[in-house]
Amino acid sequence: MEWDGAIDGDDDSEEAADLFRVIGRQVRLLRERAGLTQRELGERLGYSEELIRSLERGRRTPQPEFLDAADELLDAGGLLRAAKEDVKRAKARARVKHPAWFKDYAKLERQAVELHDYSTLAMPGLLQTEDHARAVFTSRQPLLPDDIVEQRVLARMERQEILTSWPPPLTTFTIEESVLRRPIGGHEVHRRQLEKLVEFAGLRSVELQVMPTYVDEHPSLGGPFILLTPKGRAQVGYLEVQNISKLITDLEEVRMLSARYGSIRGQALNPRESLVLIEKILGEQ
Repeated sequence: MEWDGAIDGDDDSEEAADLFRVIGRQVRLLRERAGLTQRELGERLGYSEELIRSLERGRRTPQPEFLDAADELLDAGGLLRAAKEDVKRAKARARVKHPAWFKDYAKLERQAVELHDYSTLAMPGLLQTEDHARAVFTSRQPLLPDDIVEQRVLARMERQEILTSWPPPLTTFTIEESVLRRPIGGHEVHRRQLEKLVEFAGLRSVELQVMPTYVDEHPSLGGPFILLTPKGRAQVGYLEVQNISKLITDLEEVRMLSARYGSIRGQALNPRESLVLIEKILGEQ
């Protein structure tokens, strides 16, 4: 699905972005001093090369556990660890703001205990790599300014924190096979995106399924949708097309979407079969 919010260019957001860039430069200098590549640092800390690259560019928020681990591994003498409180305060001040058509959903997503996503045209935003998201926003018409592209990429990456926070919501993603075969951003970006899907599929809280193109009795040709259950509240549905969105709260409409999603999952490949297909497509790259 194609949705996301932008970070408004207020002073607090700019200050946070500046802080993250400074910390990123410190990480890069310490890494280079230690003679490590981004991949090597990621492997030693248990992070992907892409995440290290994003952090060094100031495009991802440095989490406390990363700062602690990197400080020790890179012999930073407390330099990175000391930044934890500054990052915490910056995050509190720089609230990610979303456009009006996305705000209601974004608020509910942060409260989700369950989330079920059926994607037919685009990779789910919660599963996109940074480079894939950048390719999506860069190709959007009318064209977005470069700074807005970067702000929206950052906002999309920040949303992914719900998948690794504790406790994470129970999430299922059912994706049309055609989505997995479209090389958004080129073959290298696409290859890393497929690798990221394999990584997400390994999370205990995530179930990933693929709807193969050979299914001839398709249970939902009406387009993509999301079912979301906020903590302590009833399940809702979410639809979006061309930046026009609809949040569905009517119990009967939500029930029908839920039944439809159950049918979709029933006809899709199971998670193990889906992983085999993703790895097969990955091997073709």
